[in-house]
Amino acid sequence: MTRTIMHVDMDAFYASVALRGRPDLQGTPVIVGGEGRGVVLSCTYEARARGVRSGMSSSEARRLAPRATFLPPDFDSYVAVSKAIVEVFSSFSAVVESASVDEAFIDVTGALRMHGSAVAMGERLRATIADEQHITCSVGIGPSKFVAKVASRAAKPDGLVEVRPDQVTEFLHPLPVESMWGVGAATAAKLHRLGIETVGDLAHADVRALRPVFGPNAGAGLRALAWGRDARTVVPWTRERSVGSQETLSVDTDRREDVSRELLRMADKTARRMRKQGLLGRTVVLCLRFADFREITRAVTVDSPTDVGEEIHAAVMATYDRLGLDRARIRRVGVRVEGLVGESRAHRQPQLTDPEFGWREAEHAIDETVARFGPGAVRRAVLGGNRRATSVAEANSLGLFPLT
Repeated sequence: MTRTIMHVDMDAFYASVALRGRPDLQGTPVIVGGEGRGVVLSCTYEARARGVRSGMSSSEARRLAPRATFLPPDFDSYVAVSKAIVEVFSSFSAVVESASVDEAFIDVTGALRMHGSAVAMGERLRATIADEQHITCSVGIGPSKFVAKVASRAAKPDGLVEVRPDQVTEFLHPLPVESMWGVGAATAAKLHRLGIETVGDLAHADVRALRPVFGPNAGAGLRALAWGRDARTVVPWTRERSVGSQETLSVDTDRREDVSRELLRMADKTARRMRKQGLLGRTVVLCLRFADFREITRAVTVDSPTDVGEEIHAAVMATYDRLGLDRARIRRVGVRVEGLVGESRAHRQPQLTDPEFGWREAEHAIDETVARFGPGAVRRAVLGGNRRATSVAEANSLGLFPLT
């Protein structure tokens, strides 16, 4: 049976969400990411025209686009918008696979009779997202996930491209091999060394020439994709398997108190996102990147599922202390929680020494206050102001953690 699959990709998602509240920056080069250090998360097409790309260091981006405006990321907003657009997708078809926070595959085969042609569905979907979320998206339509993905790239920005089954080779074969989904710079370089420049060249290549370079299966798989043959199906969306936050520090540090404070900030942010989604988790993961760009992750399982920033922070700091780092300078810290379950299914084991109202109740109260009065309404004193607490224990003893 020929299927009709839609790939929807938001245009410059992080930047587009950031610009919703900054109409004065529309049409200008804007970069989402850390201005001094870190990497570019997203940028507007005006910044891309100057050579800026996602994953590039912020310093390189500043060199390429010296007049660009840097905006800090707001992951809570991205998650909220992502959930909203998934709801839009689900109103068109029950078979939706979220590929990332800003893209999804939708199998609309069974919905065509109800909604009309795939192109009409795609245009209505694009109009709905633009109207409700004030951001644009690009849509590719094809008989397979691969063709739909390549078509959405061809549709960018803010467009729609449909490739019918009888148009697949006509659409694919003139394209450069770099346009293929799954072909990165390294794979493209290997293909070029074989004299393969276009998707059509790959489609007509002798699989025996591909085998020594790509192995017995990968070469044949690439050649099949060049003909648009892709048996992968759209797998309906499932609840995310982890929630996390990370941050590149403004200055490399080997001070435990600095690391503790930033891990507390990430633990709070992660816990807040979990509570918004009604999730608790038992596996807490510490992520560190050192000044020499080495990375390590360490996981620990806590006694009861948690969505409490204080408990998550205690777990990652215990893990950090067990590493026994000898003045190693740290560039980036991150916190992730895995083993997620819905709040209704989570069982928290109380301790005899627990107070009637503890940190979980306090953090839920903070959520309610922030929802009513805005993100600056309540914050931990240790994470604001000029005073630097030397440790979590000292901060507690100084009374810095209660609500302010």
